[in-house]
Amino acid sequence: MRYLATYDLMETVRNTNQWLGATAQAIGEYPMFALAPNPMFKMLSAWGEVTERSFARMVAKPDWGIYTVVGADGRDHVVNVKKVIERPFGDLIHFEVAGRKTKERKILIVAPMSGHYATLLRSTVASLLPDAEVYITDWHNARDIPVSKGKFDIEDYTLYVVDFMKELGPDTNVVAVCQPAPLVLAATAYLADIDPEAQPQTLTLIGGPIDPDAAATDVTDFGDRVTMGYLEKTAIQRVGFKYAGVGRSVYPGLLQLTSFMTMNAEKHAKAFSDQIMAVARGEAGDHDKHNKFYDEYLAVMDMTAEFYLTTVERIFKEREIAKNEFVVAGRKVDIGKITDVAVMTVEGSKDDISAPGQCLAALDLCTGLPDEKKNHHLEDGAGHYGIFAGKSWRNNIRPFVLNFMDQHAGEHAAQASKKKAAKTKPALKAV
Repeated sequence: MRYLATYDLMETVRNTNQWLGATAQAIGEYPMFALAPNPMFKMLSAWGEVTERSFARMVAKPDWGIYTVVGADGRDHVVNVKKVIERPFGDLIHFEVAGRKTKERKILIVAPMSGHYATLLRSTVASLLPDAEVYITDWHNARDIPVSKGKFDIEDYTLYVVDFMKELGPDTNVVAVCQPAPLVLAATAYLADIDPEAQPQTLTLIGGPIDPDAAATDVTDFGDRVTMGYLEKTAIQRVGFKYAGVGRSVYPGLLQLTSFMTMNAEKHAKAFSDQIMAVARGEAGDHDKHNKFYDEYLAVMDMTAEFYLTTVERIFKEREIAKNEFVVAGRKVDIGKITDVAVMTVEGSKDDISAPGQCLAALDLCTGLPDEKKNHHLEDGAGHYGIFAGKSWRNNIRPFVLNFMDQHAGEHAAQASKKKAAKTKPALKAV
């Protein structure tokens, strides 16, 4: 690649900053300097602590950290993370609650593959766990996947979601957060064509770019402004020798993180300067608000080059989902074929990534769906993060989503059961 540092050089810069932070902290905390009551040493140590922690988190996959959940009996039940399906580029995992009767609600959360791990939705999972059996897609870091495992683009992503839906059955409630919303909509339409009985009973799309042109943001403006050739030359790198995916073309998580940070540079700069002062004063904690947020925010993962480039080209530039022209494995997907899956869209009025109107476009595409199976919620004052993990989610959106699921519970599953029985009857008569 040209114009940017190589993958190994970027990792070297990150590693050097981590080392500088650790060194500064060690020097600032050297016992001898305690004899000199100079605040410079406390500031040096505080800067080092914050710097070392920040750069170390960039290459660490966070733990789910969900250990127990309170059951209806008032007891704490242990939560075990179980893999239901294992694939090279992502797994389907289940948060199994030990000693608790299986919940009737079954929820599949489709996590975004946009630079962060699925653990970004930890609070979303934790909020739903007391009331449902929760499953989630756990996408893998492309740097750790050998080249021998092949490619992974948006069509492969869609087919993964199709297989996960099939595994869980027609009584599943699917929730797609941000980036996967258009692909999950396409996966449902794909099933409506090839295996309608395997579709989920409800589909909730939260802050996703179904039609990026419906409302302009910095993200959509970037997609319109940059050519694919320029993007491939400047953003794509090959994984270095340190990782199992050596040689694989990826869009590095560190580049994505840089994009995230520059979008709100002043806000992030103030947050880190405030944290350094808090550490120097002895007021910071290992799990304080700053560390809790940035430990997750700074933990980034690489995306395969083909996934990143096809997302930009086919979702944002060509708008294949918005135009109902998306093709998966040679089969054209017709979103109008979704006829009995209840669909709801959720947006935040202050969302600066997927602005209001982008996700709502999904309902217009569902031409075969009756109005009583469509719903929309616009959360006033909520930003992008808030609509799936913040106060707005906890207080308003979550209850709204659960009510929507309950309202349509059993409808599609009952129809799927009847259709399946009708298909098997002729076979039985023939026997």
